[in-house]
Amino acid sequence: MTARDFQPILTDIVHTLTPDLGKEGQVAQYIPALARVPAAQFGMALRTCDGHEAAAGAADTAFSIQSISKVFALTLGMREMGEYLWDRIGREPSGTAFNSLVQLEFEQGTPRNPFINAGAIAVTDRLLNSCDPKAAMLDLLSGLAGEPVHFDEEVAASEAATGYRNIALANFMKSFGKLDHDVATVLDAYFHHCAVSMTCRQLARATGYLCRDGLHPFTGQPLLTDKQTRRINALMLTCGTYDAAGEFAFSIGLPCKSGVGGGIVAVVPDTLSLCVWSPALDATGNSLLGRRALELFAQKTGLSVF
Repeated sequence: MTARDFQPILTDIVHTLTPDLGKEGQVAQYIPALARVPAAQFGMALRTCDGHEAAAGAADTAFSIQSISKVFALTLGMREMGEYLWDRIGREPSGTAFNSLVQLEFEQGTPRNPFINAGAIAVTDRLLNSCDPKAAMLDLLSGLAGEPVHFDEEVAASEAATGYRNIALANFMKSFGKLDHDVATVLDAYFHHCAVSMTCRQLARATGYLCRDGLHPFTGQPLLTDKQTRRINALMLTCGTYDAAGEFAFSIGLPCKSGVGGGIVAVVPDTLSLCVWSPALDATGNSLLGRRALELFAQKTGLSVF
């Protein structure tokens, strides 16, 4: 299928779901800057492996990518450290909330995977050994999106002012000797990563290397090896959507990573990368209409990794 084939599918999905905007779910309440985002918004965009794009709805409205940033932090970590990255981070689904302290205590400060908060904090700590994580994130994303990408400083400040659970996670890990750097420095970078502001179109471009065996979506140069890319996709499938990863695999069948800003990215290896966004979340912290949109996309296209 070409981008021309996908365009009517995206348009139809947006048309189907638009009447449901604002009727169910609620925006993230625990981050004040996100709590003010109007819920009745929805957009989606995709980019094929050969560089063609399709978009519908609010595809060019910027939003806080939140935990989607964990995919790119992991990418930076794998580039910088290779297998050494996994010395302090697991690769298993957590089975608990993304900001849970319980499992972290049981496993003595070692996060289950890089897509829960503790795991991303651990990745950020490792990045501080070799680069400026904030600058590296913006440089990576701007190159992948093909245009400048920025932090939303209001969101970053809001996260820092109310991120008590993340502060606790980082201090807990530090107490087990699992963080090398000052907690405040690590969290400043982590909060800024979550506060990156992007659109569906930009994220569809930025995740393009994940459907191209690690090749940069614009330059074609290797960003990751094909093996590293497969591993990220595998972790997205098993750990990328909080406590709903099993349901996403069952009903959608694609590697996905969500964020509480309402965005979800999905990958069809060797075919396309896709982003949906709607700020109202379901009980698992995933975009309610975004999840429905991905289910419709999978049904209409028949695309799946299975």
